[in-house]
Amino acid sequence: MPLDILTIGEALVEIMRADINQPLDQPGPFVGPYPSGAPFIFAVQAARLGMESAAIGSVGVDAFGDCLLHQLAADGVVTDGIRRLPDQATGVAFVAYNRDGSRDFVFSLGAGGHIKSDMLKPAHFAGLRCFHIMGSALSMSEAVLTVCQEALALALEAGALISFDPNLRPELLPVEEARIVFAPFIDAADTFLPTQEELLLLTAAGSADEAIEDLLRARPDRKIVVTRGAAGCSVYTEDGRLDISGYDVDEIDPTGAGDCFDAGFISGILGGKSLRAAAQLANACGALAVSEKGPMAGAKSRAEVEHFIRTSIRSV
Repeated sequence: MPLDILTIGEALVEIMRADINQPLDQPGPFVGPYPSGAPFIFAVQAARLGMESAAIGSVGVDAFGDCLLHQLAADGVVTDGIRRLPDQATGVAFVAYNRDGSRDFVFSLGAGGHIKSDMLKPAHFAGLRCFHIMGSALSMSEAVLTVCQEALALALEAGALISFDPNLRPELLPVEEARIVFAPFIDAADTFLPTQEELLLLTAAGSADEAIEDLLRARPDRKIVVTRGAAGCSVYTEDGRLDISGYDVDEIDPTGAGDCFDAGFISGILGGKSLRAAAQLANACGALAVSEKGPMAGAKSRAEVEHFIRTSIRSV
């Protein structure tokens, strides 16, 4: 059966501080492990929305690898693109939450950073509807970047739509380098999903409006979805701008909100929804994502997301 959505990148588990303002350089309690990795959070949310989704990546032959794979299997994510490496430990992200809403990370990519060209199977691309890629995957290493470039070429050859979320991680790749590395993926993207900060950092434009104008001039058929957190998002096309408000929720864990947002928008578009309805679905997925502890815990089923949309208060 052809895939609706394919993604690739860092497979890992997350271990987080139990409370806010507990720095990572001092002793203190942690909770976890939680299955994580931006592409895998995305794949799980897409699967819970009814999409046939798959993710390519690597884990170790260890308990953390089992943690992630068991979750993917439970959600029906296609896992034949995931390799288990007996000589590498599964990747881990240690996370601390600060009172101002920011986060501090310590990454150990381990097996997650070992993605090879032979993991790109022809069956993944035959009839593929959308290839979704994130900047975090492009930032791991030169070797992984090369594989991602090969995957992009295969997806384009297959006629798949391309979506790209910069998911900028300066701790992995400085912004100056990211501008160069990300450029071919931005150029290829039918749907580009940056934050406003990423939009400005990754273009030479002096303002967000100028950046949008330049991107649409280069590709008038593309969709640019600027995410604005709790405030919602703005969708830009050659026909103009749509502002779609977000939802008022109590934030418990922000990890994965952007990944769930992406899955909501892409799933909506593939499902034939209007731009406004797809963005509303994306906003709801992002809001629900922050409402539970654990990167995948807030990724809800289509029925749960649609109920949330019908019954929840929109932010102004």
